[in-house]
Amino acid sequence: MSQSEHTSIRKWAHRIGFWEGISYLILLGFAMPMKYIFDKPEYVRSVGSAHGLLFVLFMVVLAYGFANKAITFKQAAFAFLLSLVPFGTFFLTFDKSVD
Repeated sequence: MSQSEHTSIRKWAHRIGFWEGISYLILLGFAMPMKYIFDKPEYVRSVGSAHGLLFVLFMVVLAYGFANKAITFKQAAFAFLLSLVPFGTFFLTFDKSVD
């Protein structure tokens, strides 16, 4: 795989990670309070489904990037851990200097 293809995979992982982080914040900051404070569970279903899709897509892109040597195991593992923490994916980087 060429260097430009590796860069493209890292960009996709970064973009999807960003939107996964946004969806996580919406889920925690909007949908969950709507469910538990205002008794509106329908928001959790729609926002939670979108977040779940983005999370799975993010994991697939990380696995694809690792399998094609676009990102290292350490970077993939760190990206996974960041995706579990609110605001975590906003600090995501795949720079070689991080390794």
